[in-house]
Amino acid sequence: MAKVSVGLRGWRFEESEIFTDDGEFKPLDEIPEDARRRLVRLVTLVEEPCDGCYLVFGDEEIQQCRQARIVYGEPGDEVLLCDHHEPDFLYWFREEGGRDFVGDDVFADAFHEWFADGGRAPEGYGGLEYVDTDPDHLPSPPDAAEIQARLVEGFEGERINLRDYGPDADDDDSDLIDDDDLDGLDLDTDYPTK
Repeated sequence: MAKVSVGLRGWRFEESEIFTDDGEFKPLDEIPEDARRRLVRLVTLVEEPCDGCYLVFGDEEIQQCRQARIVYGEPGDEVLLCDHHEPDFLYWFREEGGRDFVGDDVFADAFHEWFADGGRAPEGYGGLEYVDTDPDHLPSPPDAAEIQARLVEGFEGERINLRDYGPDADDDDSDLIDDDDLDGLDLDTDYPTK
């Protein structure tokens, strides 16, 4: 099966894992956990600015930032890049020890620190060649509201008794407080704090 990028280049998905035979996104509960986690995260990333641009312009001039087109790293610790700043990331990754941070929860921070300290790719350093076979053929990823609706679809919830999880909880239900024990409790009393 072919691998495809959805929304942003970088994270690749097996077509058969995320799309139905009709070319639509599968229900979330039918998508493998890793692919589902990435898809859900992509919904929040597709409109974000490039990290390189943001480090250059900051909040004060965020309108100058290019929109991210590429994502590297793991969900929650990813680096977002525009086409202009991708070579800087690739240089850091290949030549400046970035590869050592793969799978580490400081992956994005390490790149950000290197970039903020003036790290850049040499002039003319090449990026990656991407093959866009038919990007318009792929459906757009579901938006955040649709993903939330899919996540809670059929969810009935479960009532829990917090007393079962407190510091005095044990396997013996005979020690549980019943409503009669609460009759003399004054909730308006000020209790000392440490």
